[in-house]
Amino acid sequence: MRLTEEDMMTNKEIVLEFIDKVFNAWDLTECDRFMREDYIQHSPEVKNGRDGFKEFAKGFFSEKPHMHVFKTAEDGDMVFVFFKCTFEGREGAAKVCDIYRLEGGQLAEHWDILQPINPNDPGANGNGHF
Repeated sequence: MRLTEEDMMTNKEIVLEFIDKVFNAWDLTECDRFMREDYIQHSPEVKNGRDGFKEFAKGFFSEKPHMHVFKTAEDGDMVFVFFKCTFEGREGAAKVCDIYRLEGGQLAEHWDILQPINPNDPGANGNGHF
């Protein structure tokens, strides 16, 4: 089947759908669609490859995470996603920036920047985290 131009998604749209279908739905069956088999991982706690991601995600999904996206940006093959990650049934959250490189319409490489959020600390400037 050949895709038409209308069927093509931008890199940003692919990443946002990945977050929705995989991370927020806790559905690893969608990984083959979104992620290259040779996916390169720069998070030290996650192994390379699609299978390495799935191995990590099984434990991570047991905490029932939710990604609340605030901002996204696309620059060529790179997509930047700034979000708040919360967990069902527990306090605390994290401020995260995920960076993805896409190749052929699939996630090919990933970096992240994480900052835990203390719910009792409004910050010195009063601006909040978001």
